[in-house]
Amino acid sequence: MKKELFDSNPILKLSFDFALMVVEYCEKLEVEKKYIIARQLLKSGTSIGANAMEAQNAESKADFIHKMKIAAKEAEESQYWLWLCEYSNNYPECTLLQAKLEEVNKVLGKILSTSKRKSPFSYFLSFLMF
Repeated sequence: MKKELFDSNPILKLSFDFALMVVEYCEKLEVEKKYIIARQLLKSGTSIGANAMEAQNAESKADFIHKMKIAAKEAEESQYWLWLCEYSNNYPECTLLQAKLEEVNKVLGKILSTSKRKSPFSYFLSFLMF
């Protein structure tokens, strides 16, 4: 995928920016010897964009939706790890990460609701009603 296409795709751009923030945050966690959460958050936080990117070359609409659902699941897991960081003692501030993840979740939710609504079968049914 060309960089111009990547930059013009909101979910790819948002999830990539989030992943960069996660990498930076996890490096802080590693310095503070908070290895377990750092590794878990790094995996889930970077996986969101990887799955969204993979969805761009889906074999079918169902495959696209499936890959975006996986991205959404990884976002939920990332939220869990960020909540642990937020409510645990002696963890670095993660408010910006949570705000960026909320943006990612909104876009993923919109993509999934739009994709599910526009199934070929529902289009066929609406055509028959006219």
